[in-house]
Amino acid sequence: MSDKEQKKIKSTQSYLKISDIKADTLIMDDGIYCAVVAVSSTNFALKSQEEQNALIYGYQNFLNSLDFSLQILMQSRKMDVHVYLEQVRKIMEQQTNELLRIQTQEYIEFISKLIENSSIMNKNFYVIIPHSIGIDLSSGSNGGGFFSKLFGGGNKSAVSAASKKNVRFEAERQKLDQKVNTVIGGLSALGLKSLPMTTEQVTELVYNSYNFEAGPLIDTQRLEDIKLTKI
Repeated sequence: MSDKEQKKIKSTQSYLKISDIKADTLIMDDGIYCAVVAVSSTNFALKSQEEQNALIYGYQNFLNSLDFSLQILMQSRKMDVHVYLEQVRKIMEQQTNELLRIQTQEYIEFISKLIENSSIMNKNFYVIIPHSIGIDLSSGSNGGGFFSKLFGGGNKSAVSAASKKNVRFEAERQKLDQKVNTVIGGLSALGLKSLPMTTEQVTELVYNSYNFEAGPLIDTQRLEDIKLTKI
């Protein structure tokens, strides 16, 4: 097989810097742990000038209070409203009041025409919180990734090393949890609701980020299940 053919069959995963996703944590190939927090949005433009200034000042204080870095991610996706319209249609069919039935039908027709002429976008916001432990857990003298070493091997020394690494992982994960709690508390002071994402939700977020046209990866733990009411 030629070099060109070998390059063609490389998977997308080979180009990602993600080593694993475990215990609600992204493990990067350089050993950095990352937690992902879903955050609600606020209608900033609809607030008064005083409220806007208060939000800006509060956000500035929030950033200045942090002694670690973070990344803000906004993901914009076209919203599929057909399921919603189908639910409204079922309600209309059960409606006994004829006037309400007609108004519901007109509402369905209005929304249907609206989505034909323009796309309805749904924006989701996330905060990615990294935690560096100062060493590279993705490589070693024996080769293989961090988690392959963590659970691999059958001798006592390998089991002992794996146990120590697992203890260290949990200890570092607790430090990351402290950062997450700090961010959630700071966002709460701004009137924003936030929620740490689970392993399944982080996996789907990563999958959707590289597969825009694909359907949901996980049916039992959809990102839409994260209930964050807009303020």
